[in-house]
Amino acid sequence: MRDLVIRELHDLPDVEDANALFGKIWGSAPMGVEHMRALSHAGNYVAGAFHNGQLVGASVAFFAAPAGSALHSHVTGALPGHRAGFALKLHQREWALDRGLQRITWTYDPLVRRNAHFNLTKLGGRPVEYLASFYGAMDDAINGGDDTDRALVAWQLSHPDAVAAAASGPAPVPVPADAATVLSVRGGLPAVSHSDAPTLLVEVPVDIEALRNSDPGAARAWRLAMREVLGGLLADGARVTGFHNRSCYVVTRDTAT
Repeated sequence: MRDLVIRELHDLPDVEDANALFGKIWGSAPMGVEHMRALSHAGNYVAGAFHNGQLVGASVAFFAAPAGSALHSHVTGALPGHRAGFALKLHQREWALDRGLQRITWTYDPLVRRNAHFNLTKLGGRPVEYLASFYGAMDDAINGGDDTDRALVAWQLSHPDAVAAAASGPAPVPVPADAATVLSVRGGLPAVSHSDAPTLLVEVPVDIEALRNSDPGAARAWRLAMREVLGGLLADGARVTGFHNRSCYVVTRDTAT
């Protein structure tokens, strides 16, 4: 990341470049130039990561409720090989702290392993809500027509996990010996089980994006299973405390629930 330069984007050519980068990553731009330009001009967060003068990542966020305490990060995209996504999130965190904000929220697909690992393990964020079909149908290169279920992450900027992530990375989340797996991968398909254990493991498929192309039926089964299990647990008041071994959510709950 030492070779990266992170800076806010205010000029129209820079915003146009960010929009083109998003289009390259997703196959279509999730935001328009006009929206990004307006958000930047109004004092929100629009920033880019540059390597040798080339834009390799960008992020857009806007102030959120409760007013004066939160930022919502709507989109962050980066080309592989530069760690630009991580650098942008750290820059975004410092930007928010400088303005007296306490947390940043964003959404991500809970079926994508690398995103879960990035958000929970590398940054120290925590999913706090499951949002079924949040954006409706999206037939871009990433979503492939699948339901756009999303987990809402809350990144408490002064929490020890976030502070550790900004320094060197948070410690692994311990998994008790009596933890029970309630969603697992069996022959590529989801297998749902039930347990009264206080700590539960919710496994994520190895590569949901490839599965959408090779077996849409299996991908759909995973979507419904994750919605039932993780969505149900969060709705019942359980807490996601980490992402174990790059493969499964660690969920804790009050055994009385």
